[in-house]
Order: sequence, then structure tokens, then C-alpha cells
Amino acid sequence: MAYWDTADPQAPVLVIGTAGVDLIAHPQGELQIWHRIPARVRRAFGGVARNVAENLARLGQPVRFITAVGDEPAGRALLAHLEALGVDTTASLRAPDLETGHYIGLLYPQGGLQYGVYDLRAVDALTPAYLRAQQEMFAGAAWGFVDANVRPQALRTVFSLARRHGVRMAADATSAQLVHRLKPHLARITLLTLNHVEAAALLERPVDQRDVTQALDAARALVAQGVGLALVTLAEFGVCYATEDGQGHIPALRTEVVDPTGAGDALTATVIYSLQQGLEPDEAVRLGTAAAALTLRSQGTVASNLSLETLYEALGL
Repeated sequence: MAYWDTADPQAPVLVIGTAGVDLIAHPQGELQIWHRIPARVRRAFGGVARNVAENLARLGQPVRFITAVGDEPAGRALLAHLEALGVDTTASLRAPDLETGHYIGLLYPQGGLQYGVYDLRAVDALTPAYLRAQQEMFAGAAWGFVDANVRPQALRTVFSLARRHGVRMAADATSAQLVHRLKPHLARITLLTLNHVEAAALLERPVDQRDVTQALDAARALVAQGVGLALVTLAEFGVCYATEDGQGHIPALRTEVVDPTGAGDALTATVIYSLQQGLEPDEAVRLGTAAAALTLRSQGTVASNLSLETLYEALGL
């Protein structure tokens, strides 16, 4: 099953993975060891899967979301925020013995990410047994999404249930340290998003951020291993993609970088949405780069003005 197969545009997308609270610090000067630097600090809901779910919901796509959070104010508020956008969170695990995940990002004064640390252990509660108990959420879903923070045994269950229910799967590599968790499942991944560092780690070959040829080669190599549509992101140098039918490079839109957090998640969500609406990969990826640009210049993890109209406006169409 691949992206070109007919799908119901209004069928729900099942999103599985991490959710948490982001704390992002934007220093107002260069960091110096042993010195305190003034910074602008923002707090927002985050997590790769949660970001994908919110982006999809803002685009008008029905979404089912499976995550694990603490049964405490942060976890309850996070799920309530998604529910207000129409996301079905009934299959998400809320437990008093869990602590809702956290991510701390430290930006450069110019706006790009300098350091990031996270505590997302709550997602480990998504065990194979728990996921099997929620398998009715797979029924009727056109697409599924999972991030590589989910533990290997649980990933196997996700892909097994997706296959049983005929769900196309998208996945995000999440980090160079976790990308290998996806390797056994490449032939079952319809859409894979990863950056050049993650692609290099997975393929065990150099992928330079400035080298479009290397990125295209990496995308083709992933397609040769069974991926339907492989996206290799290159930050300000755009996105390279490949399918069995072709390949391409989409330049990044020029934009102010206020905060890079969540830009890749916006890209992935928009490509899923676009493919489900029947668009071709080239147009889907172009819309995805527009979503990433909107997110880069937004203060939050997800652009609150995200819509199909704003994406086409960003592309000048």
C-alpha cells in the first residue's frame, strides 16, 4: 500500500508517540561559561507526535491520538488543549504514577537550536499490551504516524496492527540515536521524515547538509529498502525526497527563524494531510516546506494560523 492508493480524505489519522511540555530559552546575548545571560523563555505543549496531531487538526483532519501523560495538571491540560481542537484522545494513557514529558531547548541568540534535552520516559508506558488493547483506534484510519521515541517492542506492535487494519504508516526518525529503531520496519513505512544527520546514521554513510546530491542519494537508498516516500530535510537548504517514480529537491522558503522547535513536525503533518487529499508528492512536500516556514517564524511549537489557505499564500499561489 502506498501514498498513491485512494484514501478517504476525511478518514482519521492515528497519531502515536510522545507528548510533553516544552521550555524554550532564547538568550539575548552569547553564552559564557559561569555567566548568567538574560533570555526570553516560553512554555508550550510539545512532543513530536503531539505536534503532528495538532498540525493535522489545524488543517481540518480528524485525528486520533495515543500518548502517555501523568494524571496531573500538565498532562490534563495538554490533552484538553488537543481535545479543544477536535482531537480524539480517549485512547491516551493517563496515569498518576507517570510524569508528563518535558523538553528543554536552548537557542542561539540568532534563533537556531543550540542545545536540547528531554525527559520523555512516560512514552515507555505505551507497551505492546496497552497498544493491542487500543487496536480499535486503527480501524478506519487511513494513515498512522509514530515517532521513534516509542520503544522497539511497542513499535513492532504498532506496525503489526497497522498492517492488520490496512493503515498507511508515516514515521519520524526523532534523533540519530533513535533512528535505528525504525530500520526493521522500513518496508512498512509509506512516509519517512528524517534530517541529514539521522539519514547518515541510519544508512551509515555521509549526508552533508549542503550537498543535495548526497541527500537525494540517501532518499533513494531508503526507497530501495521499501520506504514509499522518503524525505531528507536540510534545514535552510530545503528538503530532498524520493519515491519509486521520481525524486526532487524543494528549496526552503526564506523566512525569519524565531524558533525552530516543531518545524519538522509541521512538514510531516502537512505532507500526510496533502497525500490523503490526493496531492502528488512534489506538491505535498512544497506545502510541507510552507508549513515549516510558518512554524519557524512563530513563537509557539505549532503555528496557530496554520491552514491550507495560509500555506498556499506562503507559496505565493
